[in-house]
Amino acid sequence: MHAPMQTLDTGDVKPTRDGLLAMFCETASEVVEKDYHHVVESMAISELAIDSLGILEIIGSLERRLRIQIPDESLSGIQTVRDLLDEVERRIP
Repeated sequence: MHAPMQTLDTGDVKPTRDGLLAMFCETASEVVEKDYHHVVESMAISELAIDSLGILEIIGSLERRLRIQIPDESLSGIQTVRDLLDEVERRIP
């Protein structure tokens, strides 16, 4: 079961890994206007048919929602959803 979205936006509660995945899926679905709620961490981002601008929009939205910043150089090695969530999780205080 995914964590409720309300706890993800408070800034007071560190989101669970399932919560981060749910946030990614929700954000990807909004940005690309497709249903990404089936996504699992092991999926390659290239499998999702999201272009580079879409990925940058998703990352920017996650950064704003979680009040974090991911340096551009940290994004170059990201291949899977797991890689992205690992990077996001490292930045959450």
